[in-house]
Amino acid sequence: MTETHSKSRQRAEFAFSNVQSQFYAKNNAVEELESEAERRDAKTFRLRAARLAQELADRTSANSCALLAKRAKTR
Repeated sequence: MTETHSKSRQRAEFAFSNVQSQFYAKNNAVEELESEAERRDAKTFRLRAARLAQELADRTSANSCALLAKRAKTR
């Protein structure tokens, strides 16, 4: 079913398809940026959790070493 349109209609259709494709390209770029930000935030959260766990382990270890040293001095 091929329809023939006037030249002005063809130009309008062409211009509309260009605008529409630019719109979709912009949406794709925004989606990529958002997914990259989500990945970055997730990685930051994982790294922060690991750092906090390590700091807690270090503090616990330091406290237990201090207690052992304190006990050794009192004996």
